[in-house]
Amino acid sequence: MRTSEQKSSWHYSQPKRIREPSHLDEQHLHLAHRSRQSMRAPLGLARTRKMSNNYNDVPFGIRAVQRLSRHCCTRFHARRDLLYKMSVFVLTFLAYACYHMCRKPISVVKSVLQGNCSTALAASGQECGYAPFDVPDATTLFGMLDSAFLFSYAIAMFASGFVAERVSLRYFLSMGMILTGVFTYMFGIARTSNIHSLWYFIIVQIFAGIFQTTGWPGVVALVGRWFGKSKRGLIFGIWNSHTSIGNILGTLIAAHYVESDWALSFVVPGIIIAAVGFLLFLFLVDQPEIVGCYPQAGQQERRVANESDVEQDDEEQVRHNDAEINYRSAPTERTPILPRSQPEAVPRGRGRPISLIDALFIPGVVEFSLCLFFTKLVSYTFMYWLPLYIQKSSTLGPELSADLSTLFDVGGILGAIAAGYLSDVSGMSATVCTGMLFVASPILLMYQQYGALSMTISIVLLIVVGIFVNGPYALITTSVSAELGQHSSLEGNANALATVTAIIDGTGSIGAAYVFHMLIAADIIAMVLLGRLVFKEFAALRRASHRIRIE
Repeated sequence: MRTSEQKSSWHYSQPKRIREPSHLDEQHLHLAHRSRQSMRAPLGLARTRKMSNNYNDVPFGIRAVQRLSRHCCTRFHARRDLLYKMSVFVLTFLAYACYHMCRKPISVVKSVLQGNCSTALAASGQECGYAPFDVPDATTLFGMLDSAFLFSYAIAMFASGFVAERVSLRYFLSMGMILTGVFTYMFGIARTSNIHSLWYFIIVQIFAGIFQTTGWPGVVALVGRWFGKSKRGLIFGIWNSHTSIGNILGTLIAAHYVESDWALSFVVPGIIIAAVGFLLFLFLVDQPEIVGCYPQAGQQERRVANESDVEQDDEEQVRHNDAEINYRSAPTERTPILPRSQPEAVPRGRGRPISLIDALFIPGVVEFSLCLFFTKLVSYTFMYWLPLYIQKSSTLGPELSADLSTLFDVGGILGAIAAGYLSDVSGMSATVCTGMLFVASPILLMYQQYGALSMTISIVLLIVVGIFVNGPYALITTSVSAELGQHSSLEGNANALATVTAIIDGTGSIGAAYVFHMLIAADIIAMVLLGRLVFKEFAALRRASHRIRIE
């Protein structure tokens, strides 16, 4: 036992030279020195936040970056939480942008596949249409292709949520992106291989829809793991612009090749998404724990529970001189020299998958799912048919029509950010969605009536329509899904996020399959479905105001 004098010598407010140690204190000092030295390492593998022992879970690219940073970037350790968050943000953004990029080419090439043999193009002997779509009822065939994709997407989405909970999201997303690229590529090589079977295109669309479902549950679950609830609406609003960015890229790439060789409109996006999928395999960190970072769920509770066991931040520890020991890092009866290993690296319940029935009983899931059923119908109508509609209702060619349709997605970016910001400020996501849907209905009617009058009117209305149609869609599929997936009833089970996201997005995709029906009516129904949640939010606001007045 140390004497009271020996105990008190550790608590001076200023660092000082240590007296000649006893045998017991010498062991403590040796351990303290080892602890400090490990914290000085560039990568912080012995950081107070315990890194996972399973080094094999760390992606190969991250291992290479870690080794490289030992020699040329010694401050990587101090900011690694931020750097890992940035990498997840960027990689998931690129991933889902690529998913949407691969959905757009078919909407651009429809006019070329159908053809118009009454024009001078046919007289010149050039290719006019592509069998089996060069027929008067080509619109029906295109509807079959779209329905094949959307129905397979909707059905497989429910299964993807369950699979995503139970496997590594890095493998899940990488494999899904590569296979999505394969089937996108297969649609394009039908031209070079002279394939004219309708069933070939339908089967390709079915499998493309199935593998596209790997995207959404995976990326939303990853962002939910790495980012907390603070400013979630704004973060997701900015991040969700990947949908519109992907649509714009897919449209521009397809439009560039549509008149020269429409096969490349599919081949190029297919190669890009497969390459990005391989990039995710190399660099995506799907669990904060495997690189020694705190998971977002339950982080604050864990910090409070272990407050007496946590050392000072690494940057502060690095400043210590090797010959000096700060009183905060020295051994006391309260604070161990080395952090005690924590039996649970993740909060209780995080790894427990939930069932479909459990997810449906989370408050708000059913209402938002049904709302998205109709909201997505409107959004996907524009995604699949807008280029063809612009060409048919104006004198513009296929390439210009496709370029003009990207303005809808530009508005979608603005709408997603605005909806996320308003949701953060007000804390009333259902009310924000309802307000934007209320404005969207007359705007849709205005575009139908006046969109073809002039280029200027068409541009302005397309941007405004994109803001109010894609704003609620983006908010429901990102911030709302993440919030519901980490509802208090789940006790911090972050893995439930994949299932909740799959239910909401899958239900919405069923509605999107009926792309020919009543867009304005769907918008109104979507708004009505949120009525109960809107009343609930206003009731909570009134109660909060009443409490403030009393206080």
